[in-house]
Formats: sequence, C-alpha cells, structure tokens
Amino acid sequence: MKIAFPASNATPTAPVEARFARAPIFLVFDVTCSTWETVDNTQVLNSVQGAGIQAAETLVRHQVNALVTTHCGPKAFRALQAAGVTVYTGVSGTVQDALQEFLADRLTPAAQADVDGHW
Repeated sequence: MKIAFPASNATPTAPVEARFARAPIFLVFDVTCSTWETVDNTQVLNSVQGAGIQAAETLVRHQVNALVTTHCGPKAFRALQAAGVTVYTGVSGTVQDALQEFLADRLTPAAQADVDGHW
C-alpha cells in the first residue's frame, strides 16, 4: 500500500501542505517496504485551473492507494475517488505525524471534498 502526503520539501518532518494540488511535492510512503519516494508536482504550481485533476493523475500514475491531506477540492476528490484512491482530510502537523495517525487507524476516509474549487 502506498500513502501520499502533500509537502513543501522532501523530508517527513515537513508540514503537510494545506493545499493538496498546489504542493510542490508529494511524499509517498510504501507500507510494504517502509520506504519513502518523492514525487514532483511543480508542473501544476502555476496552472490557472486543472491543478487538482493533474495532481490526482500524478498520484494515480505512482500507484498511490491513499491520500492524507489537510484539504482536497471537489475535482481532485472526484478524480481520486474514481481511480480508487481513498482520501483522508483534516490532518495537520508534519508528514511523519500524519503517517503515524494513518498507521494507528485514527483517520476517517472523507466522504466528499472539504473545500470549494479554487480556494
């Protein structure tokens, strides 16, 4: 299982980025191997629109099973849901903190996006 976290830099001590689609990178933790992978997301940073869908497609290409984030907009949420990626919103703190919350089964899957598009 692979879990993605939006982050500002490539260390697990980085804070979870508030805006999923506009995070410069995603840290992806592979539970099976206990390894981290850094996935670049800079291609969408200056996009006027479509950043959520593009970011979702990036995670799907990297075979991510879950996204743990602070917020997720409606288009990204629908794209991730359609691809079978479970979204968890409302986390704060560092990526490492969010991973521990996930592994301890203290996060609840989101039923819908928690912010409007273009927020």
